[in-house]
This record gives sequence, structure tokens and C-alpha cells, in this order.
Amino acid sequence: MDKKVRVRFAPSPTGGLHLGGVRTALFNYLFAKKNNGTFVLRVEDTDQNRFVEGAEQYIVYCLDWCGITPDESPDNPGVYGPYRQSERKPSYRKFAEQLISDGYAYYAFDTPEDLEAKRKEIPNFQYGQATRMQMRNSLTLTISEVEELLAAKTPHVIRIKVPGNEIVHFNDLIRGDVSFETALVDDKVLLKADGMPTYHLAVVVDDKAMEITHAFRGEEWLPSAPVHILLWKYLGWEADMPAWAHLPLILKPDGHGKLSKRDGDRLGFPVYAMNWTDPKTGDITKGFKEMGFMPEAFINMLALLGWNDGTDQELFSLKELEEKFSIERISKAGAKFDFEKAKWYNHEWIKAERAEHLARSVKTELEKAGIEVKDDVFLNTVIDLIKDRCTLLPDFVAQSGYFFAQPSEYDVNSVKPKWTAEKADFFNRFAADLTLSDAVSAEAAFKALAEEKGFKPGELMLPFRIMLVGGKFGPGVFDIAVLLGVAETKARIAKAIAVFNA
Repeated sequence: MDKKVRVRFAPSPTGGLHLGGVRTALFNYLFAKKNNGTFVLRVEDTDQNRFVEGAEQYIVYCLDWCGITPDESPDNPGVYGPYRQSERKPSYRKFAEQLISDGYAYYAFDTPEDLEAKRKEIPNFQYGQATRMQMRNSLTLTISEVEELLAAKTPHVIRIKVPGNEIVHFNDLIRGDVSFETALVDDKVLLKADGMPTYHLAVVVDDKAMEITHAFRGEEWLPSAPVHILLWKYLGWEADMPAWAHLPLILKPDGHGKLSKRDGDRLGFPVYAMNWTDPKTGDITKGFKEMGFMPEAFINMLALLGWNDGTDQELFSLKELEEKFSIERISKAGAKFDFEKAKWYNHEWIKAERAEHLARSVKTELEKAGIEVKDDVFLNTVIDLIKDRCTLLPDFVAQSGYFFAQPSEYDVNSVKPKWTAEKADFFNRFAADLTLSDAVSAEAAFKALAEEKGFKPGELMLPFRIMLVGGKFGPGVFDIAVLLGVAETKARIAKAIAVFNA
């Protein structure tokens, strides 16, 4: 590659960050790292009607949580700033006016009422080659009329003048040769009445100014590609146009259509990276982070929605993804989102992670549940014992809470029907002689006493487990007892016997 690779993630601060947006950021990031390039965060905040307070900072938090922090951003500017489009406003009008001077764009003075009337008159109305000469614009008005309207500061937009009956070609790094007939493309607005650019003009001007070499974006932007390619050409920048890569859609679980927030609400899973709180209503939309996903698992899962390395490997660290990522392995086809598979990734990452790395997150979950953790070394031991049983981080509460506090409730119905005075006597005797040097010897002593008392060990294992943890769950019961220690195990046996005898 001749030029140093520069890629950008350019979200609009309008609300929560959809997992499709995070995947776009991830693929940009991975491509930059693979090619010793620069990953830029550019905030596309030119649509003031849709701007939401706090959304930009939320995007930054999401990227940081995922571990894909940009090299350049509004918070960490380089020499290509500003990194917010709203701060680049003067540059856009200059280029829009240049396009008019060169005959590639025009002023349009149509009012909202004019446009609405035309929509009623013409089904599926498009402002373009077939209709532009019926409208109120600088192509149909005289030069003096246009000058008078501009001098009077009459509200207007600037539209691109799409040529008739041409074919626009470009090479997509994922899809190969892509072509569009200009006859089917409308005259997009480039500069709005408030002086702010639309996405179409801003993305071209900013990519040129920031020397972006590769543009990764979602497949839904393909229909806009001919307008952007024409703008690169009309502004005289065709030689500097970035290479394009339109990423496959993330599809609903049934494969029919793009995955939306509504699908998540309906099916009970998140589609945002992190919790998003609507500043107007206070409504919270749940995110993967708060549901209990590890960022490593979330990123791993996203990377394999539309990409693979050509092997059967499914678990990748971010470092491995940086080393193995290639555009050639991105699929053209959409990728179905599977929440069960997403949870599988998280389960595998929890199992593989060192207790020390999990400890802070687990401690947070326990404290949210009102469980105090005083001994971090003990916590790490507990995590190692039970992490294989946890799919999401909140699972650690149910699976480990009993190590830090005695059960407040017992699954009495699983014990009482077969509970006898003889079983109570067995446990009193077992507790009296209890030593817990290791799980194997503790189990041997338990079974020996059961044989002596005429019980099958299986009859006693379930009551013993429920005495220690409150229910029918958890790792090996003797592993639990060893971790609890002699005094605590005896106390729990005594407390449970009183409950079972009642």
C-alpha cells in the first residue's frame, strides 16, 4: 500500500450504539492494526434535529469498553481535526458553492409545502433528472431571480446534479465490481437550509481532509455510493478516493431483514453494546455489558459475524484478531445473529479467563446483590471453582453467593419427604468428627460413616448440598465444604438440621 492506512468510524450521536456499528468500528480497528495504520473516530453530528445530549460520550465509553480505542478522536486529536463535523461547518459551503460554479450542483428554493404537493401529484416522487425542471431551483429560475433570492436569505438547499444515463462503477473490496445507473439516482441534498452538510457531502469532504485511505461501512450505504463517487470526481479528488468496503448486514435470528432494537426487545436480548438511557424519557435500553458479557467475548462474537480466518477456530483474542484479520475473508452475505451462540462465546471466555482478571467484575456483581467480599484471595479461589458453571457475569451471584453468606432459604421440599431422625443423627455425627484437609478424604469419611449407619451415600449427598448452598446446584459438595472450612460447614449443618426437623 502506497499511503499510510487511515480508516475512520464515523457514527452519529443520536442514541445507543447498535452492535452493527460496533462491528464496523471493530473491522476498521482491525484493518488499521493489521496494516500499522491509524484508526480515527469522527463524530458526524451535522443533523442537529437528531442530535442527542450525551450520545458522543456514550460512543467513546463503548469503544473503550470493547478495547478498540481510536488513535485520533475529539478527545485525542491529531493534525487532521476538528473531529466533529459541526466544528468543520465553514468548509462544506465552500465546496458546495464550488460544485455549483462547476455545474455539478444547484440551489433549490422549494418549500416543504412545494415538495409535499409534488409528492401528492407524483407517486414515489424523486427530486432528480425527471422532475428537477418542474421545481423552483437555479436551473429553472433566471440568474437575477436566483441572486435576489440569495440576497434576501431565502431558505434553500444545495443539491447535486446527477447526470443522465451514465453508469457509475467502483470496486468494492468485499463485493468486487459494483455499478449503478445514474437514471435511478436522485439529486441528493448536499447542504441543508441551516448551512449544515448532509452525510453525502460531509463524508466526502472529511475523508479527503483527513486523508482516509479505506472506508468500511454497512451494506445499507451502498445506494449512496454513486453520489459519493460522483462527488469525489466532481471535486477533482478522484485519485485520492478511499477504497470502499461495504460490510454485510447483521440479520435477525430468522435471517429475514436487518437486526433492529425492536427485535431485541421482542426476543429478549440486547442489540446495544452498553446500556443506553434516553435523556428525554429516562427509558433504559439494555446493553451487552450490563447483561454480563465480557468485552473479549463480545468482540470475539462480533468479529465472526461476517468474517472467519478460514479455519474452524472460533475463539480469538483481540491480539489474534489483529494478526489474522483480512478483508478477503469478509463474507458478502448477511450474518444471522444468534443470541445462544453469543452466550456460548461468553461462557467459553469466562471458563478460559484467569480468576484474577474476572475478580473485579465478579466482585461488582456480588456487591450489587448485597454480598460483601472481604478476602480477594478467597474470591479468586471461589471463581476458579465455579467459573465453568457461569455463562454471564451475574451468574456468579447464584453460583458463589453462598460462599460469602449462609443460605437464607433452603429447598426444603427436596429434603423433607425423606428426612428422618436417623439422617439428622448421621449429620450430627459427621459434623462432630469433621476434618476437611481435602475433598477426597472428606468424601471418603462421609461414605464410610454412611456405610456404618446403613445409608447409601446418594441418599445423603443432596441433603448435604442443600445444607451448604440452599439448593440443588454448585460444584462438588466436598469442594464447597473444604472452601467453607470446618467451623462454617458445622454451623451450616446445624442450622439446616433445625430447619429440616421443624
